[in-house]
Amino acid sequence: MDLLEPMYALNFYSPMVADQLRSGRKSATIRLGDKSDKYRKGMVVQVLCGVRFGPRERIFDAVIDKVEVKTLGELSPREIEHDNPEIRWPDEMATFLSQLYNRPVGSDDIVTVIRFSQIVNGPVATPFRGESDLL
Repeated sequence: MDLLEPMYALNFYSPMVADQLRSGRKSATIRLGDKSDKYRKGMVVQVLCGVRFGPRERIFDAVIDKVEVKTLGELSPREIEHDNPEIRWPDEMATFLSQLYNRPVGSDDIVTVIRFSQIVNGPVATPFRGESDLL
């Protein structure tokens, strides 16, 4: 990698999230506000876990598969599950984001759904015919 090339990161604060990332249970992040100018499809990022202004653990490198801006109320249960396997509904996500951002969050708030895939070393299994249509 060229040392002058900028590095991008998706950082998560909770150690519990690191386990979800490693196991593949977390494959998206829902961020408050429009982040489409910061994250774009095809971008390679480092997925990190750690507190602000502190040491961070590099979990893995990932490619951003999709960036979508919508209101919190427009989120599907599946989109929410990819971010947080413990919740499914927009009102639950609003409560979660309110705690995370330390301010009230409602269904009209704009969020950015960032889907990502881990970059692995070595061969990757090829989907069976038709299986890729389900992803």
